[in-house]
Amino acid sequence: MKTPEGPPEAARGSEPPGQRQVTRRDFFNEISTAALGITGLGAAVVTIRYISPNVLFEPPSKFRAGGPDDYPVDSVTYLRDQQVFIVRTAVGFHAISTICTHLGCITEWKPEDSLIECPCHGSKFNRDGEKVAGPAPRPLSHFAILLTPEGELMVDKLSIVKPADVLKV
Repeated sequence: MKTPEGPPEAARGSEPPGQRQVTRRDFFNEISTAALGITGLGAAVVTIRYISPNVLFEPPSKFRAGGPDDYPVDSVTYLRDQQVFIVRTAVGFHAISTICTHLGCITEWKPEDSLIECPCHGSKFNRDGEKVAGPAPRPLSHFAILLTPEGELMVDKLSIVKPADVLKV
């Protein structure tokens, strides 16, 4: 007795000619290939992120703040990019940090009250950076300020000075 070489006509079903029925093995092969491809792509992304430098771009700690004539006497000028107040009094210049000593919020100059105020927690400082009210534990930091040979103000935020150190111009 001779065995048939292919499945009987009834086992093939009614599939149209040219289309092949997907077997369970083919389905799992395709799923595993897709899963391996996604895993490989994820590993490549993680590797590229690990290799690429993670750089934090910050403004320079030393910067030029313009000429003394740019600041009127008894003024407080906020330099947003540097987070510094340039205070000019009749005596001279101060460079004061805008970062509150309580929790690091950015303070604001309120000319109507003649105070530097923290909008978050209510600390208040006078124009010299001394604490007037609120939860701040200490006064605002003062940065070194000097006059360059070209006649411009230079602020060094890495050099913290005493509040009594004033640049006299």
